Amino acid sequence: MDARLSLLAAVLAATSLPAAAQYSLPFQLRPVTAGNVVRSDTAVAMIAPAGGRTGSTLATTLLVSHKVMDDLAPFLRLAFVGNDPVTGPNGAALVNPILGASYSLKLGEGLRGSGTLGLSLPVLMGGGNTAPAEEAAAARAGVLARSAMDNALFAVNDLVVFGGAGVAWTRGPFTAQVEATVLQLTRVRGEAVQADAAKTNFTGGVHAGYFVIPELSLGLELRYQRWLSTPVAVAADERLRDNFTAAAGARAHIKVAEKMWLRPALVYVQPLDNPMSAAGYHVVQLDLPLSF
Repeated sequence: MDARLSLLAAVLAATSLPAAAQYSLPFQLRPVTAGNVVRSDTAVAMIAPAGGRTGSTLATTLLVSHKVMDDLAPFLRLAFVGNDPVTGPNGAALVNPILGASYSLKLGEGLRGSGTLGLSLPVLMGGGNTAPAEEAAAARAGVLARSAMDNALFAVNDLVVFGGAGVAWTRGPFTAQVEATVLQLTRVRGEAVQADAAKTNFTGGVHAGYFVIPELSLGLELRYQRWLSTPVAVAADERLRDNFTAAAGARAHIKVAEKMWLRPALVYVQPLDNPMSAAGYHVVQLDLPLSF
């Protein structure tokens, strides 16, 4: 009888323990973890302005990161844009590579922070005084296809230095995360086609995720971008000052080997204000991160 009571007490104690916290990987915000990762992230934007023909932009990014310490991971990021605009010829551009590093830090029970520093190099397509117009247009189109959150990739005439920080809280199946980034853009080429010698940009966002089952999480994300300086385009049209979008989607969590996980996500992005709303944007994002 005592053995049975002891077994029952052990079962009750085990079932009363809180579930292990699970981290919901954001859709476009940076993760607060440092790891060995290969990540393909593609946004397909359909642009359907009232009374105009439908255009589309495909902006795909590739990130590779490798841990050199438990909490420090340098990374390389590349991006390609294919553009079928509402007006004008089709174009494509392989845009700025980014070099950077992310540091992850445990802050307390369920809390983890991260810091990121990066440098974007304007050495590829779409920039300079003599770039083909369709290449330059493709690079510009990538900005809104990526919710204006990855501007360092598409600033093809600028050397961009950026720094950002994020904090995530996890408890059981729930994750909440917030991040902010400041980007300083300095023109190093294209002075004949770009009036702004320097610009300052801000991006930020909030992510909330919930694991329905260990293999599937649902997420909501708010993304915000704002020019802290006043570029020539913003001075001409104040509606270009900022950009606000919401995203909702689902992510699978698939263990493919002992220390290897594939976490594909399918996301729909909804613009909440101009300029994307007025242009009739609808964006679908396919995120394919592989960690090992």
